[in-house]
Amino acid sequence: MTAAVSIRDLANAIRVLSIDAVEAAKSGHPGMPMGMADAAAVLFGRHLKFDSSEPGWPDRDRFVLSNGHGSMLLYSLLHLTGYKDMTIEQVRNFRQWGSKTPGHPEYGHTAGVETTTGPLGQGIASAVGMAIAERRLSTEFGAALVDHRTYVFCGDGCLMEGVGQEAASLAGHLQLGKLIVLYDDNSITIDGSTAIAFSEDVLARFDAYGWHTQRVDGHDPDAIDAAISQAKAEASRPSLIALKTIIGYGSPSRAGTSSVHGAPLGASEAAATKAVYGWTADTFEIPAPILKTWREVGAKGAKARKDWQARLEAAGADVRSEFERRTAGSLPARYEEAVNAAKAKLLDKPQSVATRKASQIALEALTELLPEMIGGSADLTHSNLTRVPAVDSDFTAAASGRYVSYGVREFAMAAAMNGMAAHGGVIPYGGTFLVFSDYCRNAIRVAALMGVRSIFVMTHDSIGLGEDGPTHQPVEHLASLRAMPNLHVFRPADTIETLECWDLAITSKNTPSVLALSRQNVPQLRAQRDGINRCARGAYVLREASSERAVTIIATGTEVALAIQAADELEARNVPAAVVSMPSWDLFEKQPKDYRSSVLGNAPRIAVEALSKFGWTRYVDSEDDVIGMSGFGASAPAETLYEQFGITRDAIVTRALARIRGKQ
Repeated sequence: MTAAVSIRDLANAIRVLSIDAVEAAKSGHPGMPMGMADAAAVLFGRHLKFDSSEPGWPDRDRFVLSNGHGSMLLYSLLHLTGYKDMTIEQVRNFRQWGSKTPGHPEYGHTAGVETTTGPLGQGIASAVGMAIAERRLSTEFGAALVDHRTYVFCGDGCLMEGVGQEAASLAGHLQLGKLIVLYDDNSITIDGSTAIAFSEDVLARFDAYGWHTQRVDGHDPDAIDAAISQAKAEASRPSLIALKTIIGYGSPSRAGTSSVHGAPLGASEAAATKAVYGWTADTFEIPAPILKTWREVGAKGAKARKDWQARLEAAGADVRSEFERRTAGSLPARYEEAVNAAKAKLLDKPQSVATRKASQIALEALTELLPEMIGGSADLTHSNLTRVPAVDSDFTAAASGRYVSYGVREFAMAAAMNGMAAHGGVIPYGGTFLVFSDYCRNAIRVAALMGVRSIFVMTHDSIGLGEDGPTHQPVEHLASLRAMPNLHVFRPADTIETLECWDLAITSKNTPSVLALSRQNVPQLRAQRDGINRCARGAYVLREASSERAVTIIATGTEVALAIQAADELEARNVPAAVVSMPSWDLFEKQPKDYRSSVLGNAPRIAVEALSKFGWTRYVDSEDDVIGMSGFGASAPAETLYEQFGITRDAIVTRALARIRGKQ
């Protein structure tokens, strides 16, 4: 800093911009930016490696605002350091329609926002994924091209949420030494003092996780600077710096209280607070010397970026092209050829296997070609079948392999995958049971909001898993996931469809995917060698009727084979029946109306799925036309469950005949 502009001056610029923006919006959270401004000024001013003129520079440090309600801290930083899109007009339009300054930071919406945050705990969990991605890529391409840190601001809420604890435990186990968390320890939550609900020794907990921990005065720039420097020197452990701060720092009547957390100060209190800072500039005005210094901070990383660019250009052509391909998220030139070869192999030798096994077969072919694919499972590897030879190397504290054992931490796994995808250079996939998608759900939602390529492998997809019973039978989960915007939900019927769905998940760069996969075996139903990915249209006629349709049977997953059996029986009774396989509702809904009409036809329709009937009335006339589940499952062998719950060939035939005869 210059003699005329101090760290405190830089911090006060963050504070007043945050105050002014919240006042203008008449809503927002000024307390956290006011309390953490000193730490932000030190981090950005003295430590963070970035270049505001190139927000996407691959080797920049990542900054994650896990307590995303304090978004004005980040927007203030982006404006002050000179991010092109973050003009003062954007700051003035905080929380307004069409602005770059929404209430919580949104990835892909605002340059400089590394991940969507707001649901507490997920920011720190995503940062763990970023640190995993950095270490993996550094192992592959070397420190000359990949050598950066991930910094996180978080509050008490992030450390109370279970996902934050899951993620911190995993980070300590993996010894992610380039992860540094600055904890806003202000002793205040929305309801009042943290003492009403939160009394453990946080540093002792993180010590137990295997972290390096420190506690410093969050308003002492030199102490913060020294603590960050010490954390950077800790190569073998992630670091937590507990900053003792005052929420709403400087507010004469509201500092240190819950009232400053989530509401504007009000005009008189805002003026009084600025007086405490010695701030005399007009609203939304930053004195020229302070703004100049901040812009110098934003530009200081240009040399490091140019030096890095020179190293990239000096690397071998193969290394450079592969690095650029990976960071762009593009697929290899031979990708389509490899998918077609894998499909031809299945057609040459059909296999009747569970779709979870079909997924493993697909992964064997695809992960060999795609070194960016990083697999994992939440302690269910041998059930999810997510481990294949190409990823058969463990990501541990000692080695940066291609397979992450997340332990029984489904939520943290999903959120970390989002961080990996947002980081770039890798395509993460991770497995658990479909019933535990509820544990992952909010991270899946954040993936959909961000539009990142996270691939969630969810096996044991219906009552067909059998004896484990209703606690593990995901009756309602697929309907819930199908309701989520910008999420591909696939339930493939056989080996061919499973490969096609994997192809779609990998090529869907801006949409996450859920693959719902079976435990029980299914026959291979497809035999065409035309190179068409039929799943790409969401649904298609798998078997047309022998003449004008009398009935159309729509099915997904393991029940498609059952639908074929029912159609065979109907045809034997001179009832022309078509079978539609519908692996993806969301992709089908995107098709032109004439295609959808041609697939569904005009004849009465029956739907078959060993899951909840909810939602199927968009395709059939009533839930009476759905052969599925109306309640929870039970513990018994799969074949017994299908019989007892009436999901059988005969039940389909009976309902089809009733509809044809006009009996509702």
